[in-house]
Amino acid sequence: MSNSADKNKQTEPKGDRSMISESHDDQTASRFLRFDRVELAGAFGDLGTLLPIVVAMIFINQLSPSAVFLGFGLFYVLVGYYYRLPIPVQPLKAVGAIAIAYPAIITESVIGAGTVVFGAFLLVVSVTGVMDKIARLFSQAVVRGIQLTLGLIFLKKGIELIIHQDIFMSGAPGGIAGVPVNFLIGIVVFCLVLLLLDNRKFPAALVALAVGVGSGLAFGGLSQLTFSFGPTDIHFLTPSLHDFWIALTMLILPQIPLTIGNACVGTAETCTSLFAGNAQLPKAKAGRFAFTMGIINLPFGFFGVVPMCHGTGGLAAHYRFGARTGGAPIMIGIFFIVIALVLGQLGFSLLAIIPQSVLGVLLVFAGLELCPLLRSLKTNEEYFVALLIAGIALTIPNMAWAFGVGILTDLFLKKMKVKI
Repeated sequence: MSNSADKNKQTEPKGDRSMISESHDDQTASRFLRFDRVELAGAFGDLGTLLPIVVAMIFINQLSPSAVFLGFGLFYVLVGYYYRLPIPVQPLKAVGAIAIAYPAIITESVIGAGTVVFGAFLLVVSVTGVMDKIARLFSQAVVRGIQLTLGLIFLKKGIELIIHQDIFMSGAPGGIAGVPVNFLIGIVVFCLVLLLLDNRKFPAALVALAVGVGSGLAFGGLSQLTFSFGPTDIHFLTPSLHDFWIALTMLILPQIPLTIGNACVGTAETCTSLFAGNAQLPKAKAGRFAFTMGIINLPFGFFGVVPMCHGTGGLAAHYRFGARTGGAPIMIGIFFIVIALVLGQLGFSLLAIIPQSVLGVLLVFAGLELCPLLRSLKTNEEYFVALLIAGIALTIPNMAWAFGVGILTDLFLKKMKVKI
């Protein structure tokens, strides 16, 4: 390389805050598995989405920490190796919310049955090609509406976690009486992330997590630690027909529209926005995402693993904090496998003492990365559909209604050639 080229390379900005544009170096590097501290920081970028739901389900629904984290770990390693992109692995949000709200009904066996049903459904629609046909109903306006909705939900949930009065997700006491410790930690971490957002020497997500664990220990986290190593109990489940019925009606049916819109179609479209020209992009299709979710969830359900999916928000979170290749999923996957099989209860306790506000900050920045994707829309009609979806979804808890209304409105506007 010439001296002038070296000079130009040295003066390049270290980061690009736009999700749409990616540097030539990143495009080239993203064709391979990269393992460095920036990729590692990106690997932990989605903990704000994953940990609150997973930790709550382990505490409330009495799931095995080792079974849950082993499932996430193996799935992350699989998608990192196969897609060679920072594809996320997340718990199903609708399933998590319902399970946490009704623990007397949604038992470990019902959750396992739900994971099996979810996996079987996705395998069928992917192998038969139905998923790719469904994906054609989701125009860019509909997809951007889904992404905007999730971005705003992440912002809202992140701020709720930052201002929450409890430091720890378990609700255990900690901090100083009368002092909003969780909020103050959140403010400090928010400022740190802003300062280090594109810093490759001290990646923002790693610094945030280090501060989180340190502050958790300083404000009472030691009292929650269980010093036991090795895997917690992992056992084979045999759900009854009643368990499968409860799982289908209460957990999976409300989740399916969100999975199709976000985990399959939305994730594929976001990959197209982020990694245009990447050699691995042809794999990142809605049908492929349905297949990988199905092939993992179906067998893992018999071991009480939380049902898992991909997701637009998780992809934005990984990308925002530096992930550009499949190295990030592989590293976080190995981390979860070590938590599951080596650290066991101690590893779970260490994750549980990360203050809620730290996870909230990660969620806020993931949300801020998703919302600007709306700018790619060109016409008033497209903006109308996207904003309509977001408005309905933020009002009605079941996002399926928002997706359905958005798709029908989009088809109506095109069919009737309506101009706004």
